[in-house]
Amino acid sequence: MFMTLLSTLATVPATLEWSPKVALVMIICNVLAIAIGKYSIKHPSEGPALPSPTLFGGMGFPALLATTSFGHILGLGTILGLANMGAL
Repeated sequence: MFMTLLSTLATVPATLEWSPKVALVMIICNVLAIAIGKYSIKHPSEGPALPSPTLFGGMGFPALLATTSFGHILGLGTILGLANMGAL
């Protein structure tokens, strides 16, 4: 039992190294998430304001944090999927 657990924990999948392609995919996913959040969040300007609110379409800090968190989750899935298909 213990040896099976150790061998399972020692199995690490191959990870993709950072490259400008990976960064571009993450940026695109974050911009897409911000666009989705801007039109789907009921009150995007609630909470503390950002230093330059017009840059993010009048979103407040909580909305920006939520959309970029969603963008990173979306980007992670996209990067892993593209890497698995051999496109990255």
